[in-house]
Amino acid sequence: MKKSGLGKGLQALFEENSEIERDSFLLNLNLIEVNKDQPRKNFKDETLSFLAESIKQNGVIQPILVRKISEDRYQIVAGERRFRAAKMVGLKEIPVIVKKIDEDKVTEIALVENLQREDLNPIEEAKGFLTLVEKHGLTQDEVSKKVGKSRSFVTNSIRLLNLPNVVKEEIKNGNLTSGQARTLLAIKNKEELIKLAKLVIKNGMSVREIERIVSLKKEKKECLKKEIKDHIFKELEKNMQEKLKRKVKIKITAGEKGRLTIDFYNRDELISMAYSLEGLKK
Repeated sequence: MKKSGLGKGLQALFEENSEIERDSFLLNLNLIEVNKDQPRKNFKDETLSFLAESIKQNGVIQPILVRKISEDRYQIVAGERRFRAAKMVGLKEIPVIVKKIDEDKVTEIALVENLQREDLNPIEEAKGFLTLVEKHGLTQDEVSKKVGKSRSFVTNSIRLLNLPNVVKEEIKNGNLTSGQARTLLAIKNKEELIKLAKLVIKNGMSVREIERIVSLKKEKKECLKKEIKDHIFKELEKNMQEKLKRKVKIKITAGEKGRLTIDFYNRDELISMAYSLEGLKK
């Protein structure tokens, strides 16, 4: 059985939200217009040229999907690349299937079609997933089923949009992989993240190498935090000892919890320290 060009999720979208108004027939290209809300804004000349050459040799094998928007005008729902390539080789007509589709579903269908392709860069893909969630009210689980990707893939993809713009541009340009970029997300400081991203690109670091660097940075920060905290407690010990004239020991047991020990030698000293403590600042 010949495999359909549509993914299962996209096929389901058509079945749920459309019905065939007219089966495949040839339609003049001049009567067809693109969807101005088409999610894909850039069409690579190189890939279009390959498709155009294929169409020149074999014709348009799979009809594009359109919907009727006026008496003699049609709008592309799926297949804009084939439409553009057909125009490139000078075709006058293209096979189409006309479907009745609600206007609010057109962009969703076009978006799902694009996301099922393999030539989107990771940022375009992430933006597409996010659009389906925010503008079309789908859950990430629903998105994963419609585009034929795992739930974790969709989630991790959307996370890439949290990266600084300069790093996202490097991903778009193919200088950083999505795996490398996701590892960089562990760095919360924007300047540090950008600096490391440039280092990764320059040295061609693997994901494992980036993970080691991120881990070392995290350990260093934890050590620095501990040093700062220990210094604060040492200063507190010193100040209290000067005020009470007695040995004071602060010991941290877990997190912010700890134990405060103050030496005294008799009842009178204890009473004296109690009065002194009343005068200590918190």
